[in-house]
Amino acid sequence: MPANMELERVTFLVDGFNLYHSLKSASIALGLNEAGTKWLDLRALCQSYLHLFGKAARLREIHYFSALAKHLEATKPDVTARHLAYVTCLQDSEVSVELSRFKKKRFRCEHCGANLKRHEEKETDVALGSKLLELFVNDSCDRAVIVTGDTDVAPAVRTAKRLFPLKTVSFAFPYDRKNDELAQLVETSFHISKDAYTRHQLPDPYMTKSGNSVSKPSKW
Repeated sequence: MPANMELERVTFLVDGFNLYHSLKSASIALGLNEAGTKWLDLRALCQSYLHLFGKAARLREIHYFSALAKHLEATKPDVTARHLAYVTCLQDSEVSVELSRFKKKRFRCEHCGANLKRHEEKETDVALGSKLLELFVNDSCDRAVIVTGDTDVAPAVRTAKRLFPLKTVSFAFPYDRKNDELAQLVETSFHISKDAYTRHQLPDPYMTKSGNSVSKPSKW
């Protein structure tokens, strides 16, 4: 690299649940078992796409946003343990993790009129959008790559582009999560292939820097 070439600091913001459902779709498409591609090496995956932004691109940070499904523990007692095992590996590989919550919501069934309850993931999209603005306010990166196909992040992207015209926002659409509306908001977007998931898996078991062994769940 020429000595006068200025580095571009690239940070990835990952919508954990959008990515999770993409991994499920990819596992089915690839004919894999239930755990499939979910033991994803997120750092390696993000690093593999840096070349799209030129030789000056350097990975600055990765931020992963998700929520613990504690409301499922009565029927699936190990659901949060599996998620936390994966989170442990992410954090050990220097991925910043922010976990939100599920909230119970009442709704009326449009078919039978019954009052029902369901749990919805709360705060994750807001947390991701807030982090995007925080990164630009603090000049922590030059380009933010948002890994999602969910349009809930669109308002934050519009605001970031308006307030910080010298910064760049890109989208990385997880497999089977392409979104044309989001693609039109930015100059650069790309798709993550299902095969990229298989190429970038964590070792099983994963050995943390402190010497602890974390095994990939057999079911997910």
